[in-house]
Amino acid sequence: MSQQRCSNGDVVLLYAHPSAQHLARQIEILCDKGPEVLSNNGVVVSGSPPAPSSLSASPAKRPALVGRASFLKARHVEFRNTIQWKKFADGFPNVFIEDVKYMAGKDVIFIGSFHSPAVVFEQLSVLYAFPRYLARSFHFILPYFPTGTMERVDTEGQIATAKTLATLLSAIPLSAKGPAQIIIYDIHALQERFYFSDNVIPRLETAIPLLHSKLSLLENQGENLAIAFPDDGAYKRFHLLFPGEEEKLIICAKRRMEGNKRIVTVKDGDPKGKHVVIVDDLVQTGGTLQECGKALLQGGATAISAYVTHAVFPNQSWKKFTHSDEGTPPAFANFWITDSLPHAPEICAHQPFRLLSLSSIIAENLLGFDLMPS
Repeated sequence: MSQQRCSNGDVVLLYAHPSAQHLARQIEILCDKGPEVLSNNGVVVSGSPPAPSSLSASPAKRPALVGRASFLKARHVEFRNTIQWKKFADGFPNVFIEDVKYMAGKDVIFIGSFHSPAVVFEQLSVLYAFPRYLARSFHFILPYFPTGTMERVDTEGQIATAKTLATLLSAIPLSAKGPAQIIIYDIHALQERFYFSDNVIPRLETAIPLLHSKLSLLENQGENLAIAFPDDGAYKRFHLLFPGEEEKLIICAKRRMEGNKRIVTVKDGDPKGKHVVIVDDLVQTGGTLQECGKALLQGGATAISAYVTHAVFPNQSWKKFTHSDEGTPPAFANFWITDSLPHAPEICAHQPFRLLSLSSIIAENLLGFDLMPS
């Protein structure tokens, strides 16, 4: 840690659930070293964004790397692996924070992962404890908000569990500096911010800048790119993140057939002669993405790729996108996912999956605001 960084403010403490410790360690390095290592995917860069080209040409579409002056003023981040995550004989959590008085009067960040209902309760227990142990301020980074797709009630009797989870998170106590901030990446619907109470501040961020850097590289290699959305919901959610490129946007539509079968067609736009990248916030079994890819290829696309921030893939459904037993190459040239879920690195050991780490974009957000001297 440089003497200049120490003189600019106190230490910010970074804790993490065991399933998110890989992110925490990378974020600590990126925040501490700043422009020497920060890039869209953790690769060493000189501090300048990639050369612009078409889909990633405008500043609104390029990752907004934080200025060097901001890095020099940023406070030091210290990752503390001092939480014991144990269980009692009956399976309930037995959680203990070592040296808990060390956090008194300090700003605290916790990186969590709600990838399974089995780990939610133990993390809620910790979230409620940090402010009570006199953390000066508290930030909770939750890359994936798991109940986001259950955000509305279409039929009486349904339960909007997105509201339920937001209510649980809204119970985080106030710290000395005010409400806890909850940072979520590419939540399914932006209106879910209103499910949280005024006791917390939801910050809805996006990981799409990670994709823009890859699009820039492909275009520099001569690819004629277009962006496709598998349905109207994805279009409404993400099309504003591709400003000035309306002629390169394609919208697909899903039609339900007998037997719960879905057929995807190209509703708007022309994929002919283009390498089309399908963009969505998350993928479950992947059936819609595959049908969308077929429709685009039938429409004349030369190649298809996909990007999702959250690769849920229950029951290892990601395997349908890999090589078949006969060795047939997958239809997708690239399938980019982030590490918002702990099984992402395992998935990306197989083609065509490629990992885009959230660590750099989280570090960028922290360096640009949260780590400035208070």
